[in-house]
Amino acid sequence: MVTFLTLDEKAAVLALVIGALILYFGGAYGLFFLAVIFFFLALSAFVTNIGIGMKKRIKVYESKRGWKNVVANGIVPLIIVMIYWYVGSSSPYSVALITVYIASVAGTTADKFASELGVLGRENPVSIMTLKPVKKGVSGGITLFGTASSFVGAMLIGLSVLAIGLPMNYIVIIAVAGLIGSLVDSVAGHFEEHGFGSKYSSNVLCAIAAAVIVYVIIVL
Repeated sequence: MVTFLTLDEKAAVLALVIGALILYFGGAYGLFFLAVIFFFLALSAFVTNIGIGMKKRIKVYESKRGWKNVVANGIVPLIIVMIYWYVGSSSPYSVALITVYIASVAGTTADKFASELGVLGRENPVSIMTLKPVKKGVSGGITLFGTASSFVGAMLIGLSVLAIGLPMNYIVIIAVAGLIGSLVDSVAGHFEEHGFGSKYSSNVLCAIAAAVIVYVIIVL
């Protein structure tokens, strides 16, 4: 239940639906896929509730998140699992798709760590596009602490490869891909501040970027 503390009722129900679909389409790896996404939810709840006082003072604290957040964070992993189901577990691409799935979740986790922990650092953020100072909580703003936090978040998700016997170097690959995905989110956030896109589309782009990077590295 703790993983749903940051979701409102509709979001929690939708998360369960997406989880059920991931479990079904994941086949033999359904429980693994589900565990990875729930690990993200647990980590998300944890970092959201760190430094609540400061987050409230700078008006970036979100106690509850809605169904749009669930869709933005869950749609890419779900699509990847459906592709995995379609090609079959015996496909030569199955291992790559499992890793790509982990990477997509790692990217979302990296972004969550960057946004929730980055605002707690002492340094002032700068725009990823202009390098000019921006206020804490502004989309597109980055800090060294937030960037380091995003790498840690992605690596925590990347550790899941050990549960299915994949090489340890995959952890680093996934962590780097997650970090880059988080930076893509920041770039999208810059344009979001100028009226193009939303935080939800930025989240989707983050997951896609991390997934594509890992696919290119592993398959190509």
